[in-house]
Amino acid sequence: MKKNPNRSTALIAHAYQPPAGFAAMQPAVHKASTIYFADTAAMKARTWKEKTGYTYGLHGTPTTFTLEERIATLEGGKQTLLVPSGLAAITLVDTALLKSGDEVLIPDNAYGPGKEFARHELARWGITHRSYDPMNPASLAAAITPATKLVWLEAPGSVTMEFPDLTMLLMTVRGKGIVTALDNTWGAGLAFDAFSIGSEGIALAVDVSVQALTKYPSGGGDVLMGSVTTRDEALHQAIKATHMRTGFGVGANDAELVLRALPSLPLRYEAQDRAGRTLALWWAERPEVAQVLHPALEGSPGHAHWARLCGQAAGLFSVVFDQRYSERQVHAFVDALELFKIGFSWAGPVSLVVPYDLAALRPGAPHRGTLVRFSLGLEDVADLIDDCVQALGALNER
Repeated sequence: MKKNPNRSTALIAHAYQPPAGFAAMQPAVHKASTIYFADTAAMKARTWKEKTGYTYGLHGTPTTFTLEERIATLEGGKQTLLVPSGLAAITLVDTALLKSGDEVLIPDNAYGPGKEFARHELARWGITHRSYDPMNPASLAAAITPATKLVWLEAPGSVTMEFPDLTMLLMTVRGKGIVTALDNTWGAGLAFDAFSIGSEGIALAVDVSVQALTKYPSGGGDVLMGSVTTRDEALHQAIKATHMRTGFGVGANDAELVLRALPSLPLRYEAQDRAGRTLALWWAERPEVAQVLHPALEGSPGHAHWARLCGQAAGLFSVVFDQRYSERQVHAFVDALELFKIGFSWAGPVSLVVPYDLAALRPGAPHRGTLVRFSLGLEDVADLIDDCVQALGALNER
């Protein structure tokens, strides 16, 4: 560059570089689409397959690499990929590992949008799917065919909160050449270790663990992001190749928010677990309720499986109102809540509530009636109980 370039050029091609050695509590935020190379040899030598350098912003920056490594540590895995949402994590695994003629098995209580992706997009691509009852390992065993290449697990069920026997489900699949993928959003890498599930001295592990980082790792209700974590290098590279070809990426500012929230994750998870159990136990004593669905409560489906595997539980549970209350009455109760806000997702600082038709979710459920899922935020639990008490007045209005 000439000695005295035009100011517009000088502002763009400025020679100043800040000194190295800036150390601070939070990682730096690096934003880029284009990455510079020192020369053409460096460009040709660089690869997006490894974290040995940078090729293009979509394939990683220091900020996203740092978050990937920390999520891998949280999950007990070795490699993590970031995607724009939890649903994107599910669809990435499906598209990376399945081809026309293959079959995927999905728990019948799994996250709804993931099942919808199988019903529509996968079906159009010649990939079949079938549901199995996660509370009955024999149901999974009976569903497996030579075409089965992927089995999804979820613990607990997305809304109905049944906690499966993950040990038996993994034993059922073991040795069959089938990849197992777990939606571990509820566990958040804290409730149990997806890559170390033991049974009588037998080491078991899922092959893939996905999370909606939107939930607990973010914690603020203001980020959409997902992760796909593995321990097997070949499996990681197969998923990463599809990750590259589909153009999945996340923004640096969103990655920054998750990085900032991760140090407080164990504290928030414990606090919301404690509050959730307190409120769930309160609901269990209410005459308006037919059943409380919370894995940590005795009598909830799969409680024994949870107790063997987990030490913690997310601040999430569902209440099935007695059948004598109409859907309209339960909706009136939900509408009357003040601290609880009506909205999807969970794990943020604000408590949330969503009503569901139980019969539509689980036709074989032992109870009938309207189900309400509660997500505990960080409000004082005594205030949340008071909110439920005042809203129950609307439930009894005819």
